[in-house]
Amino acid sequence: MSHPLNMTVNNIQGDSVDLSAYQGKTTLIVNVASKCGLTPQYEGLEGLYKKYNEQGLEILGFPANDFAGQEPGSNEDIQQFCSLTYDVTFPMFSKIVVTGEDKHPLYKGLIAAAPVTPNREAMVTMLAGHKIEATKAPEVVWNFEKFLITKEGKVERFSPDVAPENEALVSAIKADL
Repeated sequence: MSHPLNMTVNNIQGDSVDLSAYQGKTTLIVNVASKCGLTPQYEGLEGLYKKYNEQGLEILGFPANDFAGQEPGSNEDIQQFCSLTYDVTFPMFSKIVVTGEDKHPLYKGLIAAAPVTPNREAMVTMLAGHKIEATKAPEVVWNFEKFLITKEGKVERFSPDVAPENEALVSAIKADL
């Protein structure tokens, strides 16, 4: 299987970016949204980025409007929101689709490499409590699901309700740095 970062995508400004530049680095990929209950995770993600970027951590944000229409804005709107609300400095990319038939090749590769969302049932139950039907496994279950790609290209998956400061996530990042 080829490396999950072996492709080109557009950043939030619309410029082409070769993700293979991130190969060999500890890279956290997160599907993000501006109008989600988990949106405050931007603050924790930025904190992780500021703390570990110089040691080699990269965080890549991929806005997606796949879940309850919680990312309705344009790339410009999203960029402005992230900058003004959370002072996001980690790289943000153009809005993509992360579930279903039209899912972006990046997410096809990530899901194939790590098909199980740990503790998925808790997220499904939480969503059901909000009258939201979750996606079917192995799809991304919700906004802010996290994929950690190690320097060697191995992929580890974290549930959306795993906060950026969660010990399991931080430990996995630190172990790879």
